[in-house]
Amino acid sequence: MGIFNIFSKDKKENLDKGLEKTKENIFSKLGRAVAGKSTVDSDVLDDLEEVLITSDVGVETTVKIIERIEKRVAQDKYFGVSELNKILKEEIAGLLSENEQNTLKGFELPQDKKPYVLMVVGVNGVGKTTTIGKLAAQFKSMGKNVVLGAADTFRAAAVDQLIIWGERTDCKVVSHGMNTDPASVAFDTVKLAKEENADIVIIDTAGRLHTKVNLMNELSKIKRVMGKIIPDAPHEIMLVLDGSTGQNAFIQAQEFTKATDVSSLAITKLDGTAKGGVVIGISDQFNIPVKYIGVGEKAEDLQAFDKFEFVDSLFSGSNLG
Repeated sequence: MGIFNIFSKDKKENLDKGLEKTKENIFSKLGRAVAGKSTVDSDVLDDLEEVLITSDVGVETTVKIIERIEKRVAQDKYFGVSELNKILKEEIAGLLSENEQNTLKGFELPQDKKPYVLMVVGVNGVGKTTTIGKLAAQFKSMGKNVVLGAADTFRAAAVDQLIIWGERTDCKVVSHGMNTDPASVAFDTVKLAKEENADIVIIDTAGRLHTKVNLMNELSKIKRVMGKIIPDAPHEIMLVLDGSTGQNAFIQAQEFTKATDVSSLAITKLDGTAKGGVVIGISDQFNIPVKYIGVGEKAEDLQAFDKFEFVDSLFSGSNLG
């Protein structure tokens, strides 16, 4: 099996399908906003602003998008509402491109860091452990040697779930069971990964926002002990957010970026929700790249995030006006 390619036909179809509810939500609102209009006037722009905010794009990002479209309207006073989705697509992709950082794309591993240490954080219930399992499955399908660490020791379900994913994907899992020291699990996982010459080690951690000071201390300790084995570990701290929670995902991102050095984001559960616009806002507002999005149940439905493909899926194919 080869690398899962975001641009393959199947991947694009899955992305389109996963974003269906968000797309329907946005276009039904846009349709109402431009009903009976032929050109994009101030009323249409006001309605568009409301559409984007109520689609969980977020206020700050929405204001930026509206300002960009206002400039386009000023330059071409006669573009019609039928072109609005095309303009939206171009301006949102342009906005996200401005935030582009030199970062590894999904499923790329640096040649000079082996094993590559990925620590995964996020509140309970966002799909954190499932995301780790799907990552393991895809890296394994690419021929990578993967080691998993069950350091979310406060939930028996998380430990058990990771062990099941390990069996399913034929990846080694380091577990000390429930109510054990998470830092000790992380230490032993990284140690084993180094001994096994693994390509990537993924560490699951507990997510408890209501005890933020404890969480910060715990994550700091986990990072510190991993650094004893591999000095610059972890190489990446990924925050998993549940896209279906909309604005709550923003709040979680704010809290976790204060608690630890988050360097990438995974946004899950975008299928079955109309709140997929949150990806645009989070991509824009946090100076942290969205690396993966979840658009379905299967392992391959965790996709490497490509802003152009995402925006194309969201704003193509519906004609307004």
